[in-house]
Amino acid sequence: MNTRYNQKETGIISPVKKRKDPSIAPDAIMVMIPFALKKMISLAKAKEVSFSDSGIYHLYLSDSKTSSTLPPVAIAGPFTGAPVAVIGMEKLVVMGAKRIWVFGWCGSINPGLKIGDMVIPDGAISEEGTSIHYPVTVEPVPDRQLTQKMEDEVKKRGIPYQRGKVWTTDAPYMETPKKVLRYKKEGILAVEMELSALMTLAVYRSVKIAALLVVSDELFDMKWKKGFSSSVLKESSIEGMKILYENVMAL
Repeated sequence: MNTRYNQKETGIISPVKKRKDPSIAPDAIMVMIPFALKKMISLAKAKEVSFSDSGIYHLYLSDSKTSSTLPPVAIAGPFTGAPVAVIGMEKLVVMGAKRIWVFGWCGSINPGLKIGDMVIPDGAISEEGTSIHYPVTVEPVPDRQLTQKMEDEVKKRGIPYQRGKVWTTDAPYMETPKKVLRYKKEGILAVEMELSALMTLAVYRSVKIAALLVVSDELFDMKWKKGFSSSVLKESSIEGMKILYENVMAL
């Protein structure tokens, strides 16, 4: 039973900015995939820094922010699954992030989305166990303005994409035909492992979030077509990271 806890309750342990944690710019980038993280830090000319959560994921700071009055943009990752991603986002928020930009891969359950195509999420179905612990009173969705900025850029570049809801799961080996068919009929575009929890946390912590995903594999015909080593996925991922990073730098 998905009963949310009392909204007045807070955790015994709270996310805090510790002495060795840097201050960061209002915009922070979370990258889910190791391949994409390497490309993103190269694109941003970012350098890894030591911080208090360094045993869980990595943190990089870019010195290419256009305003000299702002701290550096943070790039964090990689993250696999909602719990780790939420831990990362909690830390980014206490270090100063107000807008979270997420880049990752997803599995298409829509025949109109092929490997290398892009997905711009505007909502998420939760089948993960993290978001239930964050009491919110509104449907968690990404920020409309930030999402629209990315969609405009994707459209301008002529990249195949769709905008819509994704399905977030904790169990990639239980993406059953029955579930895929049901969500496919409901118009859900793709499956991934973090976004419903990150969107919920964004509402809870009063920050903005937007995401851009690239289709890495296909499940819509009840067979698993993998594209993880394909050149089209890598090229599309690099293009997607440029779109996301350029949007950050334009703010």
